[in-house]
Amino acid sequence: MTEPELIHETLIVSEERFSGRLIRLTVDRVRLQSGSEAEREVVHHSGGVGIVAVAEDGSVLLVRQYRHAAKELLWEIPAGGREPGESPLETARRELSEETGYAAEAWLGVGATFLAPGYSTELFWYFRATGLTRSGDPHPDPDEVLEARSFTPVEVADLVFRGQLRDAKTLAGLALAGALDLTSVGPGGPGLGSTSS
Repeated sequence: MTEPELIHETLIVSEERFSGRLIRLTVDRVRLQSGSEAEREVVHHSGGVGIVAVAEDGSVLLVRQYRHAAKELLWEIPAGGREPGESPLETARRELSEETGYAAEAWLGVGATFLAPGYSTELFWYFRATGLTRSGDPHPDPDEVLEARSFTPVEVADLVFRGQLRDAKTLAGLALAGALDLTSVGPGGPGLGSTSS
């Protein structure tokens, strides 16, 4: 199908089914190009940021926390949701400090991705942060329990290959920031190893 044939769906009606602290859920009725109608369930989210914090020696700072929906402890890049009126860079600076106790001298925007465009509006911005300095103790949100640790590039690749780094925003952020080199690990494929944390 050529691009001119791919047109937007036309919204007929949107019904809010849930509104919470982080997300809002609507069920939307849309008209397709063919004239038929379809239903779309949409999770509305204000978006977030992910920070690939790279030290002078090339190591990357990751945080580990239990994720209830996944029922697992996951290693992730420092990340968080945007507050109203906050720019992505402001969110990134705040989240790095809150989750790790670090500040960065240099910030480079490296891209943005939709996390699940089939059902969610959540857009994630990614930053590469360098010139790291300790700015104080981490002060995560009251409902967060985090462990922060630095990993060498080889250790990061090993986590991926052992199936222990499976968070999509982390993999995307590391790749966009040039901090994910899977050629340093032996044969096989990412995620084919153990899934235990």
